[in-house]
Amino acid sequence: MKAIDNQELILALEELEKEKGIKKEYVIESMETALVTAYKRNFDSLENVKVDIDHATGATHVFAIKEIVENPNDDALEIGLPEAQKIDPTVGLGDNVQVEIVPKDFGRIAAQTAKQVIIQKLREAERDIIFSEFNDRKGEIVSGMIQKADHNIVVMDLGKLEGVMPLKEQIPTEHYRVNQKIKGYVLEVERGQKGAPQVIVSRSHPDFVRKLLEFEIPEIYEGVIEIKSVSRDPGYRSKVAVYSPDPNIDPVGSCVGQRGVRIQNVIQELNGEKIDVIEWDEDPSIFIASALLPAQIMAVDIKEEDRFAQVIVPDDQLSLAIGKSGQNARLAAKLTNWKIDIKSETQFREMLLQAQNQDDEEEQPEEAEPENLNQVVEEKPNEEA
Repeated sequence: MKAIDNQELILALEELEKEKGIKKEYVIESMETALVTAYKRNFDSLENVKVDIDHATGATHVFAIKEIVENPNDDALEIGLPEAQKIDPTVGLGDNVQVEIVPKDFGRIAAQTAKQVIIQKLREAERDIIFSEFNDRKGEIVSGMIQKADHNIVVMDLGKLEGVMPLKEQIPTEHYRVNQKIKGYVLEVERGQKGAPQVIVSRSHPDFVRKLLEFEIPEIYEGVIEIKSVSRDPGYRSKVAVYSPDPNIDPVGSCVGQRGVRIQNVIQELNGEKIDVIEWDEDPSIFIASALLPAQIMAVDIKEEDRFAQVIVPDDQLSLAIGKSGQNARLAAKLTNWKIDIKSETQFREMLLQAQNQDDEEEQPEEAEPENLNQVVEEKPNEEA
């Protein structure tokens, strides 16, 4: 069959490969598949058809694949042995043979199909490039304009593609509106409808706070200060544990900044969400005590094997240590990755008294009264209530 602008086609495919990285062979194979579909659609054919495009010249050939039978009944699908052996002398009954056909106006159909395939492959290539670009940006902060906002989903314009923020990734205290410019944390990059890349954005993820702090505080970005962990109740409160191996650097002071300027920029981005910055310590009892700030802690008794901490606080500090709806204790537990049980001084002494009475009933030798509460915590650890 006569080639359809063959040299132009090959040159165009070679240019496409050079500029966009789309392999010529891949496009040709896609064109061959599309041409089979186009042939059957345009010629209302039930034939078993194959299309070959010469990779060097661009010449297009259409073949009907026919089964060799003794008495052909369907010319579209079958062929007699003598006729088949004129095409290929080596074939026999039951084999298939390719019979070249020259459909009328197929050159025009082929040209249209080639154009459609090339446009499609260009779109796919652009999508792949954008997907790779944003996939490399997972864990980063992006800015965008809100295109759509309802109770369940927020859609952001990120320039080259859309960012989607599902309900669970939204801050529950925030109200989003169309044309509002906001920042978000790139949580995931997925293939959406028709293969288009889609970015899943979060404002509720703990790492959103981590990245905001990194952006605002050069010492964190440079690695002089390390964020050890973040726990968060989105929209209400976050706790951040920071550490510096340099004894001359105050990690908490550096993060908060003079008059709280640095941390205020992060708080403003989070629309007033409170942020507690505490210093990480390798001693879990010190770290847990710091994590429960602003409450004052009397003593911490830890059980390493269970990662369990019994914390004793003054009576007037119990509600502060636990926090509203248990928020302070819950965030401290997430931050430290320890189970934490908080008791007031009175509750703890009552617990000790009950244990002492039980010991007396079992006629065990009396133990010397501890000199202070810290000694009690260290010498007589108690099970979690």
